[in-house]
Amino acid sequence: MANVTAVKTPAAGAAGQPGLVGIQKGRLFLGSCLALISTSMFFAITADILGSLKAQFVLTNLQIGVIMGAATWGFTLATFGFGPLCDVIGMRRLLRLSFLCHAGGALLMIFAQGYWWLFAGALTYSLANGLVEAVCNPLVATIYPERKTQKLNQFHVWFPGGIVIGALLCFMLTRLGAGIESFVGLWQLKLGLTLIPTLLYGSLFLGQKFPATESHQAGVSVPGMFKETFSRPLFWMLLMCMMLTASVELGTNRWVPEVLKNGGMQSAILVLAYINGLMAILRFFAGPVVHRLAPTGILLGSAILSGAGLFWLSVADGLLMSFLAVTVFSVGITYFWPTMLGVTSERIPKGGPLALGVMGGMGMLIVGLVTTPEMGKIIDHYTYQRLDEGEIVTVLHQIDQTFPALAQNEPEKIAREILDAQTMARQVLAARAAGEALVMEDAVGALRSAIKVGGTSEAAGAAAALLQPAEYHGGVMSFRHVAPLTIILFFVFGGMYLRDRSRGGYKAVRI
Repeated sequence: MANVTAVKTPAAGAAGQPGLVGIQKGRLFLGSCLALISTSMFFAITADILGSLKAQFVLTNLQIGVIMGAATWGFTLATFGFGPLCDVIGMRRLLRLSFLCHAGGALLMIFAQGYWWLFAGALTYSLANGLVEAVCNPLVATIYPERKTQKLNQFHVWFPGGIVIGALLCFMLTRLGAGIESFVGLWQLKLGLTLIPTLLYGSLFLGQKFPATESHQAGVSVPGMFKETFSRPLFWMLLMCMMLTASVELGTNRWVPEVLKNGGMQSAILVLAYINGLMAILRFFAGPVVHRLAPTGILLGSAILSGAGLFWLSVADGLLMSFLAVTVFSVGITYFWPTMLGVTSERIPKGGPLALGVMGGMGMLIVGLVTTPEMGKIIDHYTYQRLDEGEIVTVLHQIDQTFPALAQNEPEKIAREILDAQTMARQVLAARAAGEALVMEDAVGALRSAIKVGGTSEAAGAAAALLQPAEYHGGVMSFRHVAPLTIILFFVFGGMYLRDRSRGGYKAVRI
């Protein structure tokens, strides 16, 4: 048990807590929750518009994976860069910067002219997400020092909660899409929804007084935080586990709606809402769970359930089995992220915002640079493997022959898009006729373009019937590649749990 004498403050807060004089805890907590909603709505909306981005900008799954990766690894730049400086720069200034990056990132993607615009917008938005994580986690731990794991879980209700909000709004807008797209692109409008919670949290934080972090109040210097964080073997073990838990939770969730949609589930976005709605409810009632089970016991159970659910999802046959598998998976991943942060803060409290920032940042880094792009690469590999070249050529000939007539009675913009899709198909066929090997990336791009602009035409239907089952196969195979990570987590968390029990139970370290 660490015993550090706290720095004296003029008076205690209302709850007898030093360093909280003049702090409106409820307003700061609410603002933090809204900032997290801005973060998580972006995750839901980008997951929903993957198909639109692939079709409009003719992107591969790997390119989509890189864009979605930028939406996460920029998070790491912010948490690594600003987490240790939380007290030096000030929470208020960092949250102002997050507000600007949230708004700027959304606008860059809304007005994107190509792949690099999308990449830059996703990166900017993810910098804001990292700033929210770098500031709000130590903020919550500081204003609720006696209930860290519980309040961090309840704060992180609004990560899945925001995904539910974003998913349901996307579903409703999709149903209204025909009327909306007459004056604005549907996917751009969906991205614009993220500006609402951004404006709300900006107004809530405006003019507020923020506390110094718990470690700063206890007299721990920035060099002291570095020493306490990086000299502890426990921290390095937790960091490794954070990379694995984030991959299982966030890496997989980014692909679930798109994969299930290719599997024939018309309301795949509602599955995303269901997953995260269940997570939000369970996190809201984190107090009784933490009281009954030690945090290390929670992590052990999470590893078991998430691994079983993910593997089941990769082999499930039919909607009912997929739904049950998704339920088990959802329960499994619910407590991973906030409980990992809670254990870090309770076991290494002098690590302060540095330890929390590195944990969250590294989790997002591995998802952005490795898990999401690699899953996209796996999906492409198994998709191409599943497709028959002869069937592709037949469908491309059908597109080439029928799309000119399809374009005749359409407005100029739509007609141009239809003819562009025909040109893509013709180029692939021309290369094939010249004796070149079929380039699967180009062929699949031509099929996607035809599906996007072909409407209810026979050729577009044939392209979808060929491509979607292959992409579904690629998606479930990517889930199967991620599932074994939970075996490692089972042994690590199992060892921690047994060690705690042998020492009389889980004990939080107090500064």
